[in-house]
Amino acid sequence: MERVFNFSAGPSQLPLEVLEQAQQDLLCYPGAGCSVMEMSHRSGSFEEIIHNTEATLRRLMDIPEDYAVLFMQGGASLQFSAVAMNLAKQGQTTNYAITGQFAGKALEEGKRWTNAKAITSSKADTFSYIPKITPALIDPDAAYLHITGNNTIFGTCYNTLPDTGDVPLVADWSSAILGKQIDVKRHGIIYAGVQKNMGPAGMAVVIIRKDLLKREVDPIVPAMMRYKLMADNGSMYNTPPCFTIYMTGLVGQWVEKQGGIAAMEQRNAEKAGILYDTIEQSQLFHNPVAKEDRSIMNETFTLPTEEETKAFLKMAEGRGMINLKGHRSVGGCRASIYNGMPKEGIEALAQCMKDFENGLRK
Repeated sequence: MERVFNFSAGPSQLPLEVLEQAQQDLLCYPGAGCSVMEMSHRSGSFEEIIHNTEATLRRLMDIPEDYAVLFMQGGASLQFSAVAMNLAKQGQTTNYAITGQFAGKALEEGKRWTNAKAITSSKADTFSYIPKITPALIDPDAAYLHITGNNTIFGTCYNTLPDTGDVPLVADWSSAILGKQIDVKRHGIIYAGVQKNMGPAGMAVVIIRKDLLKREVDPIVPAMMRYKLMADNGSMYNTPPCFTIYMTGLVGQWVEKQGGIAAMEQRNAEKAGILYDTIEQSQLFHNPVAKEDRSIMNETFTLPTEEETKAFLKMAEGRGMINLKGHRSVGGCRASIYNGMPKEGIEALAQCMKDFENGLRK
């Protein structure tokens, strides 16, 4: 079977060049005599891999030396709890902006440990926009303000970061990291599950300002969730997700070869523009998101009826385009067009939409 255009929100399509390099190294990593999946995490070969992966991310994202880079198991969802437990004392006030399902999940986990407050929400409007956050909304004594930078399900994005003053900004950038320029210095913590734009599932990258590592952590917090412990041990307090770290490094190197994140963002914006233009020119397809808050990573669109939606999805799959079905909580369609999705995939999708609307439904 030939490879298709995979529009999955995650695990997502990886660059073909990265997969081919991994295939080449799979049985025997150069100089190691074994696969990355077999080598000791204490070996010289893996120490080189994890060091190079961190160094690549630091170059790409311009991460200052006063920030630590951690590779943590459990994905982004575990960080919903880890952020609260590392940055706040039990019962301390924390602030959350609710812009989608994952922002809501982060809030609920925050409530388990802190006095977590939703200071703004776009839920009443089906999360179709990013609500503005003014300094007046933020509790000056809050341990942090948490946002979800790019909302995978609803196709919105913080294209302008809020001014949080002295309150650390914590952001889940899972579905935009490496595909959009992010000013690390504006954040206290950036975390991201890697399965959307950085590699295969199973790990989160945490970028944390080092002064936040000095905050007192309750003895009850599990060792595997302690940022300082992970930083002190070079992300190797236990056996790390070796193969995922290796793949993340390969993706980072590939992004560098493409010209870096600025070049990727320009390319992703061009891809997104093709699809948004197709939707705007259509009488059949509709995008509900406020234009200024549109994501260039995840584009949602609907058709008038469920029957037409099913027919379109079937037609697209027949043309080699999979995972375009919208999230089960909202329905419709969704195209996730991360770095690994080539322009040809977007052009094929746009043509499929035009043909469907014009009655050519095969």
